[in-house]
Amino acid sequence: MTAFVVAAHYLRETYRHKFVIFFGVVQPALYLVFFGPVFTGAGIGDWDVLVPGLLMQLALLTCGLTGFNIVFDHRFGVLERLRVTPASRFALLVGRVMKDAVLLLVQAVILLVLAAAFGLRASLPGMVAGLVLVVAMALGLAALSYAAALTLGDELFAPVVGTAVVPLLLLSGALLPMGGAPTWLDVASQATPFRHVVDALRALFAGSVEGLGWAVVGVGLFLAVALPLATRVFNRENA
Repeated sequence: MTAFVVAAHYLRETYRHKFVIFFGVVQPALYLVFFGPVFTGAGIGDWDVLVPGLLMQLALLTCGLTGFNIVFDHRFGVLERLRVTPASRFALLVGRVMKDAVLLLVQAVILLVLAAAFGLRASLPGMVAGLVLVVAMALGLAALSYAAALTLGDELFAPVVGTAVVPLLLLSGALLPMGGAPTWLDVASQATPFRHVVDALRALFAGSVEGLGWAVVGVGLFLAVALPLATRVFNRENA
């Protein structure tokens, strides 16, 4: 229950600054507008190939970099004040992560509406299932981002995590399908859960469940590692 209270608090804070919701979706939307016509016109794929990749880009940028929030809370003493409250530290972490997942969901729906205007004609059940998959993955991404922020500190978080997001985005096959990549690159891509999520999203958008099992397993393992690790770091840093 405490985690829901914490999440509601941060969601209210986000609602007061509505530009945060729309700013997060700006970069994927720009790819939709400027890269989409080239992507589809060159025969690389259709909108149901590009848009799932943009959802992955949105998740990596929104939740992968959300640790910035806790960096500022740590710098200005907010964490010091929170740790003396009766709320458990696990609930404080989960509440933040839930807020990020809800924010991503809102942004993802906005992106899908924009994509529909450009010509996306995906299966509605497939899009709903895809959103569930992306939001589940976002929980792990946000948790790891907070753990990285508390571990790396104010100065290192931005360059280290910002640099890590780029190869993860490329390896996921979000911008260009990895089917034609060299073998070593394809193997490296398959080793990340993000590749399996993108492949499953594309299948779901096309009305298929091909690869969904691997994606669910990948996301499940990702969460099984990310959430306990982030909890351990959060508890240690606020001891």
